[in-house]
Amino acid sequence: MNYRIIVRTLGFILLFEAVFFLVPAITAVCYWEKEFFAFLFCMLFCGAVGGACFLVKNKGGTMYAKEGFVIVALSWIAMSLFGALPFWFSGAIPSFIDALFETVSGFTTTGATILPSGAAVEALPKSMLMWRSFTHWLGGMGVLVFVMVFLPLSGGRNISLLQAESTGAAVNKLVPKMRSTARILYLIYTALTVVQFILLVFDMPVFDAVNTAFATAGTGGFSVKGDSCASYSVYSQTVVTVFMILFSVNFTSFYLILCGKLKEAFNLEVKTFFVIVFAAILLITLNLQLTGYGYSLGEAILHSAFSVASVISTTGFVTANFDLWPAFSKTILVLLMFIGACAGSTGGGIKVSRVIVLCKGASHEMKRIVHPRQIKKITMDKRIVEHEVVRRINAYFVAYLLIFVASLLCISFDCADLTTNFTSVAATLNNIGPGLGLVGPDGNFAFFSDFSKLVLIFDMLAGRLEVFPMLVLFLPSTWRK
Repeated sequence: MNYRIIVRTLGFILLFEAVFFLVPAITAVCYWEKEFFAFLFCMLFCGAVGGACFLVKNKGGTMYAKEGFVIVALSWIAMSLFGALPFWFSGAIPSFIDALFETVSGFTTTGATILPSGAAVEALPKSMLMWRSFTHWLGGMGVLVFVMVFLPLSGGRNISLLQAESTGAAVNKLVPKMRSTARILYLIYTALTVVQFILLVFDMPVFDAVNTAFATAGTGGFSVKGDSCASYSVYSQTVVTVFMILFSVNFTSFYLILCGKLKEAFNLEVKTFFVIVFAAILLITLNLQLTGYGYSLGEAILHSAFSVASVISTTGFVTANFDLWPAFSKTILVLLMFIGACAGSTGGGIKVSRVIVLCKGASHEMKRIVHPRQIKKITMDKRIVEHEVVRRINAYFVAYLLIFVASLLCISFDCADLTTNFTSVAATLNNIGPGLGLVGPDGNFAFFSDFSKLVLIFDMLAGRLEVFPMLVLFLPSTWRK
């Protein structure tokens, strides 16, 4: 283990986080808020610690996959710890565990909150609301990906970091250089964010439009309104719905569209994703209409489309309390929590590509029972899925289930009902935000004990970093030289 390169890179990340504090600090100045001093102190403190770590010299050595996974995991933990300080120092969130929960929820684009009510959200200073939303935008594409845009790390071995931070079973370069790939990804990400802001600013205040665009782009879900998106107009809700879906698509597809490769852009994963989205909207709309829930057809379509887009993209915005919907509709939404978005997007969940490979693998195994000598490879888009990728997906799924079960057992000591506990873990491990029961759209996570909150914090980090970087930290062999 190359400890020096880990410390130096962590210092580099913290220096960037110190710069990130400028966004809420400037917001505090614009609104004449005393929280400016909290952000100023955190910026100086974070910069000092980061600078001290960055001064550690790397005496040779190479960054391998092990160092990459450790750096990514520790970077996200360190960013969350320092990112929680403004909430804590300013008194906006008096408990440090609660402040850490809120910050991790922001960076991991989960959107789960410990704020006790809708009024408590709107009572936060503008600068704190901006920091919550901005953490979504930073965490959506990945902070280390953002850093790569400006400076290369570790002599061109950026692929180890990108593989550890990006979502999906495999990471491909769009262009030969990893730094150029990161730049292209962030240009597309920023362009889509700006377009959404422009569309929203026609119908809502500038501050609301900026925060909503940040939260949608990162598929996070923190809103500046206590009722999330319910009080916004149908136009704004429709814009948010469309962009939640767009940010759920693999960003490689956008690059291929720009290159004129439409057939490659709309691959099996993207097609399957849209089929799932439209099928879920249709089924929920029909269920709401047939059960006489009280919506008109237009309202049923609007709320169904918004909720499906919010859940499958793992954003977490709401326009209606779907916890009160019929059981069939709620079951569909819970299933969408696990499926999640496309690989290479800002969304969470297991990912559509993994679900496809797992289903194809199960189908192949059943066929082998009937025809034992049959030799057939798993393919996607007429390309063979490498055995290493299949093995990694199977390992991911097993680790995912083990973490889910362990977390469910741990938080069950708080004696909440099974629906609340189950969807709490599902909402945090899949980076959704709201669940059902006490953590539904009208609820929050404040009632959990500090121990349970720490468990859910781990789940949010594990879900965002695709499980393995967090688990690698607990392997004794990781820390041996």
